[in-house]
Amino acid sequence: MRDRLPLVITGPTAAGKSALAMEVCERWGATLVAMDAMTVYRGMDIGTAKPTRDDRARVPHEGIDVRAPEEAFSAADFVALAEAVIARGGPVVLCGGAPFYLRAFLDGLVPTAPVDLALRAELQALPDPHAALRAVDPALAARLHPNDHVRIIRGLEVHRLMGVTLSSLHAGDVGERRPAEVVWVDTPELNARIDARVLAMMEAGYLEEVRGLLAAGVPREAKSMQSLGYRFLAAHLAGELPLEEAVALTARASRQFARKQRTHLRGLGFVPGGDVFAAAERAFGGGR
Repeated sequence: MRDRLPLVITGPTAAGKSALAMEVCERWGATLVAMDAMTVYRGMDIGTAKPTRDDRARVPHEGIDVRAPEEAFSAADFVALAEAVIARGGPVVLCGGAPFYLRAFLDGLVPTAPVDLALRAELQALPDPHAALRAVDPALAARLHPNDHVRIIRGLEVHRLMGVTLSSLHAGDVGERRPAEVVWVDTPELNARIDARVLAMMEAGYLEEVRGLLAAGVPREAKSMQSLGYRFLAAHLAGELPLEEAVALTARASRQFARKQRTHLRGLGFVPGGDVFAAAERAFGGGR
């Protein structure tokens, strides 16, 4: 029998990837690996649209609840996780919209400097880190919002330690692309779906989830708490934003993130569309 290929179901947030992935996994008896930078964190359930307990009972999931919110999880960690699941044998579906994880999985990891905590603290104390990045790596700075502190600081850190820009490392050829079936799921109604999802999250207790994380001691500056709605709801709880504005900013940031996801997927050479089930047939063979 021919070797199976991993199936990647990707696309922007709220496009409907997870429901399709669940159906594929049930039909082919596959394991679902979450290709998501946020569902790895324990206690961050509503704001990450994490699979429910019922979903996880129906289909084996990996990459869920593997870190505390104050801990780091990188593209290298994701690749190691995915490769370990693939090595066990059986059909594997990678589902999610984290473009850096997808690139790392398909094209390999870009070699960069290790984290230097002392240097990082120095860079975080700069009055305008985005302006500092613009001076040394304008290509990277142009792609990053001035509030994207995590990636801005990493760009400065790599430049200081390696003497080269992170954008030039990302542009380098890291080898042959890993064989995989990749399907980009999308919809023209994405903005409306995103807005509806944010409201549904609020009704499900998103604000209470953020309140509980802060009460448990998760710092606002943690990488996990800087993502999309978490940072705006935390700002509301600190008295810095009205709730209505925090919710509106969450929806707007989610729409902006979806545009970035589409841009990255185009940059990787993919186009939206394609039949998920035909791709599963090519990857795995006949369903059970």
